[in-house]
Amino acid sequence: MNYGAKKTDLKELPKIGDRVTFIYVEHAKINRIDSSITVSDYRGVIRIPVAIIGVLLLGPGTDISHRAVELIGDTGTSMVWVGERGVRQYAHGRALAHSTKLLEKQAKLVTNTRSRLQVSRKMYQMRFANEDVSHLTMQQLRGREGARVRKVYRENAKKYGIEWSGREYDVDDYQDGTPVNQALSAANVSLYGLVYSIIVALGISPGLGFVHTGHDLSFVYDIADLYKAEISIPLAFKIASDHGQDDDIGSITRREIRDIFASTNIMERIVKDLQELLEVEEQEKIEIDSISLWDDKDILVKHGVSYKEDI
Repeated sequence: MNYGAKKTDLKELPKIGDRVTFIYVEHAKINRIDSSITVSDYRGVIRIPVAIIGVLLLGPGTDISHRAVELIGDTGTSMVWVGERGVRQYAHGRALAHSTKLLEKQAKLVTNTRSRLQVSRKMYQMRFANEDVSHLTMQQLRGREGARVRKVYRENAKKYGIEWSGREYDVDDYQDGTPVNQALSAANVSLYGLVYSIIVALGISPGLGFVHTGHDLSFVYDIADLYKAEISIPLAFKIASDHGQDDDIGSITRREIRDIFASTNIMERIVKDLQELLEVEEQEKIEIDSISLWDDKDILVKHGVSYKEDI
């Protein structure tokens, strides 16, 4: 007997830029019915068409069935296992792209000092409108970015009447932070999850960063930093002002940042920014599922062929 729907063809799946940004689940059971997942807790059961989700964040107390994971893997939806209230990332599942074309471009750019500096400058240029940063060193860029972020913090603290003494948080004790620091942690992790899902969906390495380095999420931090001053920082101060006495700042923050993601089409924007940073031409076709054999004459040959030795 056949159960559920047939496996979706990769060409039928929604583009990553068109998907719902993320869904966070905790203290619930996730199963599968046909081509949807079901999420059940004490309030009832809901069905979610998983192919429209960019990333599924799995929080504490989440049980997920093998059949649900199978469907999620087939549809290219990223899964990220996170800590309480989504403030730590523990593990992740495989995502949509099987091609290494963009990964090879990324590796080529990041392993050459000159091209790595050029890409890093592009990232900073995206943050400094109407400024020319093409002549600045990395040390100068870091200093200018640090001053910009501190200014953003001060301006939002003044705007929303929040006492601000700096970014302080303990990854092992989320509740110990001030309301604004709790909101910042929850907003940033939501942003990291979204950026991660897009990076891996395109077949790019989350670990090969240009500004950040040495961490398996270095490139995620690179890209997320492009949007914090615009999205997560202002939102965190607003939430701290409106809900500073609430016990569940994390849930409120995730709901509100999800609305911002949807209203700003941030996924499509991240895809375009990644293409620009990695010098991908708009018309360049990236095969979702292709495999070849490398040849030392700088060409690719077909796999699955029994080759004979040339004598």
